[in-house]
Amino acid sequence: MSQTIQALRERRNELARQANNQLADKGDTIWTTEDKAKFDNMADEIERLDSQIESTQRLLNVAAEERFDDARRNPAGAENKAGHRTIMDKLIRNGISSLSADEARQIRNTMSTTTGSQGGYSVATEVASELVETIASYGGMRRAASRIVTASGGPLSYPGSDGSTEEGEILAENTQSNGQDPNMFTVPLNTFKFGSKIIAVPFELIQDSSVDIVALVYGRVRDRIGRIQNKKFSIGTGTGEPWGLSVAASVGKTGATGQTVTFIYDDLVDLQESIDDGYEDAGGLGWMMSQAARKVARKIKDTSGRPIWIPSYDASIAGGKLDQLLGSNVTINNHMPTPAANAKSVAYGKLDSYKIRDALDVTIFRFEDSVYTSKGQVGFLAWARAGGNLLDSAAVKTYQHSAT
Repeated sequence: MSQTIQALRERRNELARQANNQLADKGDTIWTTEDKAKFDNMADEIERLDSQIESTQRLLNVAAEERFDDARRNPAGAENKAGHRTIMDKLIRNGISSLSADEARQIRNTMSTTTGSQGGYSVATEVASELVETIASYGGMRRAASRIVTASGGPLSYPGSDGSTEEGEILAENTQSNGQDPNMFTVPLNTFKFGSKIIAVPFELIQDSSVDIVALVYGRVRDRIGRIQNKKFSIGTGTGEPWGLSVAASVGKTGATGQTVTFIYDDLVDLQESIDDGYEDAGGLGWMMSQAARKVARKIKDTSGRPIWIPSYDASIAGGKLDQLLGSNVTINNHMPTPAANAKSVAYGKLDSYKIRDALDVTIFRFEDSVYTSKGQVGFLAWARAGGNLLDSAAVKTYQHSAT
């Protein structure tokens, strides 16, 4: 499967090179209808290849690759993690009663009012870390944001500071310097409990020793929790859930009347220029939008008829697979609002100013009651705690479509 992905990447990179060569060759000359059609066809093919590469990559056992790399770098640590994973395998297959006294001590029983077979069991730190890491690879928000990990999920206020309006002074000889306290503030970075919903697994899979049952359950947990977290990190209201990037960021540009589902070249320029130039000096400025918004951006041409959207040259490099729009990288996040009246569909700025907090409080529940037994199943439920917030509201701005 890795060979398939490599072939797709090579095809994508070749198309990107051809598209960029066309941009360079045409220069300032006006594009013909054939020029536009050729470029658009290549861009469409690149988009299809991106989607195919992403889908194929999901089928790979990322967790297994991480464990292999971990073992190569730190055999002792990998052995410890493998031991905890073996315990989790026994717990998932047979329940807490199958563990020895020593193994049970390593699975810290949580407070629960249910029976032992249905109670929640805190996952050992090494295994919790592995699960959180696989969730962390999911979604556009985690690719762009910065991240901290805490051992527990208690309330946390994260410090921030906006120094964009502060400046020094000119002093005459023997003149006392003035003082100016920095603009310091705190941003709530609390965690919220994200659940996987109950995952029903047939007896046959649980009893089959050749099935990696931990990977099977973790895979479903990763996908489900990963999706809901990315959604809330994108559009969360801050009430009973994290502050989403599109909600926490202020508006840098509002579309003119009639632009309920569109934006134009000037709107993107104005949005870029709404970010203080000091953030540009710090580096890392970029765009975030959904695929629906990307479709709008890709159709925008400059005065010479050239697309302003530039496909990336090499999708295989570290941090790659990011196309360029007006000189900055673009992160695609389909949980961002799609173009619609009043929607904030495009974000621009220092995206890593959004901070994601992961707590290693991961709990697994195993259900063996008659509801599942009568169907030949065992149920599993996982909870993971995480939160997010934009630490500096001036660092990221959004484009908001007109109301009418």
